[in-house]
Amino acid sequence: MTENVYNVVEVVGTSSESWEKAATVAIETASKTLRDLRVAEVIEQDLVVEDGRVGDFRTKLKLSFKHHAD
Repeated sequence: MTENVYNVVEVVGTSSESWEKAATVAIETASKTLRDLRVAEVIEQDLVVEDGRVGDFRTKLKLSFKHHAD
């Protein structure tokens, strides 16, 4: 078995369409600066309410990525 170490960060994505789109935005944006993303865990979902209507969907994720010592 290979031994590895993973870092975990929390990110929040937003979307005017859905929680799923908000999660996708968070992962796609994080993948531009983080290498070897492995697992995304949804830890919270909420809505921004503006004038009694849903403004944005927000999805908070824990993202794990492989630790590199270079």
